[in-house]
Amino acid sequence: MSEIRLFVSTTEKQAEAVLDLMTAVFGEEDFAIATMEIDEKRDLWEASVYMMADEEAEVKARLEEALQAGFSHLPIEREVLPDIDWIAKSLEGLAPVRAGSFVVHGSHDRDKVKTGEIAIEIDAGQAFGTGHHGTTAGCLEMLASVARARRIRNVLDLGTGSGVLAIAAWKLLHVPVLATDIDPVATRVATENARRNGVVSGLAFATAPGFHSTTFSANGPFDLIIANILARPLMKMAPELVLNLAPGGSVILSGILAEQRWKVLAAYNGQHLKHMRTIWRNGWVTIYLAK
Repeated sequence: MSEIRLFVSTTEKQAEAVLDLMTAVFGEEDFAIATMEIDEKRDLWEASVYMMADEEAEVKARLEEALQAGFSHLPIEREVLPDIDWIAKSLEGLAPVRAGSFVVHGSHDRDKVKTGEIAIEIDAGQAFGTGHHGTTAGCLEMLASVARARRIRNVLDLGTGSGVLAIAAWKLLHVPVLATDIDPVATRVATENARRNGVVSGLAFATAPGFHSTTFSANGPFDLIIANILARPLMKMAPELVLNLAPGGSVILSGILAEQRWKVLAAYNGQHLKHMRTIWRNGWVTIYLAK
């Protein structure tokens, strides 16, 4: 199925304002939104939202409604994107990512790992999470920080994607790690990535939506729960997440746009977790809370 880009062309200032509108409408869902410069001399920018073809009608209607307030003069344009593995494409030529004591790299950059670094090798694949996104890098940095401050005996990586955070936790702590995802493709890819990184025991993967699986009670409660998902599901699952947290446990949350952080903090403060620290990266935040 084709992917569609709906966009408006305008000035940099107006593109930023349109992006704010798009964030308010789509920011807590799985639609990618972005701005890009087209022509510096003419101050021409595009603000875009991406979706699959079967979602286009609904997304366009919502976008039109959002633009009515102050940008009804901007026509919505449409582009059908070619069927390309964008994850593989985006990794071409990217340098290794360093966060805390970790370095995430592709197989072509093994020689870039420095002495004393914890290397995690992740090549382009079908599952999200290569370390180059601000949320993944923020979680890696926060994981290294929390590990120095707290004793951790077991870990849950909720929404594991490519498995990079679960692999990082195991390599750093050498304690049991459970990694779950709602997508069976993700758990398969993450399992393969763990083997590629030499992790053959102590790290378990399971396909499980939310906390609706016996795997959580069988492996928990957890001293550390890492959840790099999106703001809305993080807020919704706050009560269940905290129920699976051991006394004195720690939580690392990400996938949160900067302007969404107060809502997420309110949801977890309501479950009696204390805010310890926030990391900001490229418009995204990673939040550390403790019981």
